[in-house]
Formats: sequence, C-alpha cells, structure tokens
Amino acid sequence: MQFAELREQVVAANLALVEAGLVILTFGNASIADRAAGVLAIKPSGVEYETLRPEDVPVLDLASGAVVAGDRRPSADAPTHLFLVRAFATMGAVVHTHSPYATAWAQARRDLPCLGTTHADHFRGPVPVTRALTDAEIEADYEVQTGAVIVETFANRNIDPLAVPAVLVASHGPFVWGASVEAAVENAVVLEDVARSSYRSISLAGDIEAIAEPLLAKHFERKHGAAAYYGQPA
Repeated sequence: MQFAELREQVVAANLALVEAGLVILTFGNASIADRAAGVLAIKPSGVEYETLRPEDVPVLDLASGAVVAGDRRPSADAPTHLFLVRAFATMGAVVHTHSPYATAWAQARRDLPCLGTTHADHFRGPVPVTRALTDAEIEADYEVQTGAVIVETFANRNIDPLAVPAVLVASHGPFVWGASVEAAVENAVVLEDVARSSYRSISLAGDIEAIAEPLLAKHFERKHGAAAYYGQPA
C-alpha cells in the first residue's frame, strides 16, 4: 500500500479524537502533511471512525490537491487543511473537531481568553475567533475561504501560529494544529479543556480579567522554546 505508514498515522490520529471525546458520528477530521513527499493524508469524508482503515485514507498532492493514493473521497474540509499547511510552513498536522465547549465559543464569536495557567501552558494568549465569512466567500470555494480567513486572522493580529496553534472559526468550530500529529491532537484536547474551564469561570465570576502577562509568559516559556525546562531532556 502506497504511503502505508502515513495513512496508518492518520487513522491513529482520528481514533485518538474519538477516544478523547472530541468527535461524534462522522464529524471532524485529522490530517498529516509529509512535506518531503509533497503530500497530505486526511480522513475520508463521511466514513465512520470505527470502520476506518489505512487503505481508506486518501492521500492528496500538497500543491494541487489531487488524490494521488486511495479511492475514497477526502474530507470536505480537505481544502481548508491544504490551505493552512501551505500557508504555515511550521505546520505538520491539522485537526478539526466540533468539540462542545470550543464550538460554543466559536458560535458565540468570542475569542477564548487566557484566564489561567493551563491555557498558558499551551497557547500564548487568547485563541482568536475569525470574522464571519461574507456571503460571496461562502458561495465561492467555501472551504478554501475558511482557510483564508484563518490565515487572515493570524496575519492581521500578528499571531505566531505555533505559539497559538488553534483558531475558532466564527459560527463553525475549532481548527487546531501542530508541528507533529501528536502535538496537534494534544492541542485539540487541551483546547476543549480550557474552553470548558473558561466557560465555567465566566459563569461563576462574570467577565474576569485575563491572566497577567508575566505569569502567561512564564508558563508558556517553561514548556516551549530554547529556555524550556518542563519535562525530561530529549
């Protein structure tokens, strides 16, 4: 089977979303880019997770989007994944879910504020919400325009996509990514957790202030970058 290892990794990543409780039915998808091979492998459209096999996973040419391996139709969100991977050179995998709390923030069209250290450990600041797509954007290449509005949001707000590896697409839901597929899945799990915690905090205390910058920086930088000291040496 062509691209066997890559397709097996995509199956494992998608099943990890099920295990984490981030997806139901056939919702959501995970993809992995192999930049050396110039391809992206992604969950097939509408296939139930419990029946998903490596041979079901379509592999797309990263430049053209054409299917180069597999006979299943790729996820309807594949153009969004492709757009993001092309735009962000440090991105190795993308995860899209409709997880309940992250989706609630997206539907409310509100940034997910950084209220505590759990959030700061993974996202250096608020997770942004995009603007709403225009009627013309929805009618013309909707999934491509979804990717474009994500990239626009990060450019306009000068956000490093690896420092904040997640976004809330207005009225839609979260897209999350990482340099590796393991990081992308972990970020999706953490996003849902902090979306839930922030919702509960605001429910208890109203609109509360974001975490102070020194504490935010300390928690993010002790896990990321050259000076990180969390965990064990490689």
